[in-house]
This record gives sequence, C-alpha cells and structure tokens, in this order.
Amino acid sequence: MTEAYVVATARSPIGRAHKGSLKDVRADDLAARMAAAAVVQVPGLDPARIDDLMLGCGLPGGRQGMNMARVVAVLNGWDTVPGTTVTRYCSSSLQTTRMAFHAIKAGEGDVFVSAGVESVSGMAVGSSDEILGTDLTNPRFADALERTAKRAVGGAGAWADPRADGALPDAYIAMGQTAENVADLRGITRREQDEFAARSQQRAEAAIADGFWARDITPVTLDDGTVVSADDGPRPGTTVEGLAALQPVFRPDGTVTAGNACPLNDGAAAVVVVSDRVVDELGLTPLARIVSTGVTGLSPEVMGLGPVGASRQALARAGLGIDDMDLVEINEAFAAQVIASALELGIEEDRLNVHGGAIAVGHPFGMTGARITSTLIHGLEASGGRYGLEAMCVGGGQGMAMVLERL
Repeated sequence: MTEAYVVATARSPIGRAHKGSLKDVRADDLAARMAAAAVVQVPGLDPARIDDLMLGCGLPGGRQGMNMARVVAVLNGWDTVPGTTVTRYCSSSLQTTRMAFHAIKAGEGDVFVSAGVESVSGMAVGSSDEILGTDLTNPRFADALERTAKRAVGGAGAWADPRADGALPDAYIAMGQTAENVADLRGITRREQDEFAARSQQRAEAAIADGFWARDITPVTLDDGTVVSADDGPRPGTTVEGLAALQPVFRPDGTVTAGNACPLNDGAAAVVVVSDRVVDELGLTPLARIVSTGVTGLSPEVMGLGPVGASRQALARAGLGIDDMDLVEINEAFAAQVIASALELGIEEDRLNVHGGAIAVGHPFGMTGARITSTLIHGLEASGGRYGLEAMCVGGGQGMAMVLERL
C-alpha cells in the first residue's frame, strides 16, 4: 500500500486582523510565500512535479476570492501546477492535506502542496453579521435564528437539541454562541475556561522563550523591509485574575470572553505531501507519515464538540487509541469546546496543546489546519514522541482529525 508522508512545512507568523503585523499583506501573496518556502525545503524536488496545489481558505471572497490556489501557483512561477481552493471553514487546510493523502493512496499523484490562508484584514466584508446577513440566510432557518437571538440577549438554561421539538438547528449560528451552548451542555464554568486560556498563554510564552515557536515560524519580509518573525497574539503575564475581569461577548449571562476565545487573524501555512516512491527516489527523510484522517458531523449548535467524533473515527481507522497519542493538538477556537472535547476523549493536560494554542497564537481560519500540522510535527520532534493527533471543530457542525506518525 502506497504511503503518504509530510516532508516539509512552512507557516508564517500570525498577525492580528486589521491592526497587526500582516494586515497589509495580500492573502495570495502570503500563501505563495509559504508554499514556496515549503517546496524549497525538499532537496531535488522540481516544482514542475507537483501534481496539484490545494489551498484551504475558510471564507473566500474579496482579496482572497477567485481560485486563489491557481493564483498562488502562477505567482511562484509554477505555470504547469494546477490549483484548487477549498473551504471547510476552520479545517480547510486540514481538508486539503486529507485530499493529498487520499490522492496518493489512490495512486493519482506523488507530490502535493497542501496550503492554507486567511486574511481577515482583507475580507470583502467586515463582520460575521454581514457575512451571515439576512440576504444570505435560508429562510427555513428563521425560527432557529430567532431562538439564537433570544439566547444572545440573556436566555438561560442548558442547551437542548432543537430537533427534539421538530425544529431545525441554527446552521448560521455564531461560533461564540456554539461555545456558550457547549459550556451549558457540559457544565464548563467560566473559571475553567479562564484557567485554560491563561495556561495557553503561559505555555506559548514558555515556548517562545525556549525557541520552539522560532523553529516553527517562517519569517515574512514586508514591502518596507521589516521582517516579521513572531506571532502577534501571545500576551506575556496573562493571569486567571486578569481574564476574570473581562466581560462576556456573546450573552450577558455568558462565559465566553475575548480572553478565553481565539482572536481574528491573518496568516498562511503549507505542507508538502509526497508518496513513498518520491521519498525513495529523492532520498528524502520524511517528517511524518499520515496514518489516517476522519471527518464527522453533529448539530451546528454544538459544533465545538466536533473533535470528539472525528478523533474517534481517525483513531479507529489507524487501529490506535487515544492512549497511544504522545501529543494532541485540538484547535483552540474557544476554551469551552477544547475542555469539553478533551474530557470526553480522555486527554490529559500534559499531552494537550503543550506549546499553547490558538487562544494565544491565533486562528486564521484557512491556515490553521496546516499550521497545527507543522506545530504537531515540531512538537513530536522536540519531545521524542511517535504518534500525534490533530483535531478541530468546524463551523456548521463538523469535526476533522488526523493521526500522524513521526519518523
């Protein structure tokens, strides 16, 4: 059976949207730089051998619209390399890695670039309210939207599946509202969320100090010559007490704040995935083998629990259990959903997001899947671990996961 290997990764620093270090960098330019930075790391690889460039973008449109993947190929001078742009929201570039994995397994190619990008600073619209405006929503969800709106102004009580009453779940629900629902459903307290968020910041701070993030990041040179080599997001000195002073964002009586959720960001990442034939031909030393992947669905209103089903599916396909995983990376869209997912999967704190996660370093939607792949591989290298699990919740009620084996 043909195997698929990750042989190179590159990820940009992550900027804060609209005010951060990458706010003026176009998404296609940033993605092109990271794709090129990944490919150049593979000794002897002629870019003309790339079978496809697959680019994840969570919310394509505006300056990150059209088929951006093909633009990226042309910008890099790879005229013979086809490109496709894919959205599965937050897991878009995990999806493109899965596509590369499947293509290699099917014998339909040997070299793929899986990349991801998001420039919230360059989006065509400026807020989630405009993205999900009434002119775009399906009127069949009107009752669900009204129910969500009522909860947003202070509705109390634990979340209940609307389908139990014959209603549709809210497919357009704001992600922060889903985090509040998960907190209600699983009894995750504000204190627990703030403790998790503080730990994410503190772990990121420690990882900066020991050079981990410097090894993970590919610096970006701006047009004025400024070199950006660090993430904008980490906040040194973050404490639980400081986070406790922040007000809820999504519900007056809620628990989700700007401090225990990910920010809005800009960034890009890429991984090169090749077959064992190319590994042997070029004499490459793979970083990791892609063992298995999984994707599952659940109610959009509790999408934060998506990592649970997807992780179980990927682990079952790998013939492994959660106890076999040396490190686990669950994307920190919200502290509430990571806590709930980790508890249900039985993941201990000392294996989970050990260098901090998106609450600290940021979450450019389309980038994050590839960014976590890079972080997980570097984490396994640093710890000497063998197996790692990457998992994400996905807007609209989905989960995605991938099992990697470090070689």
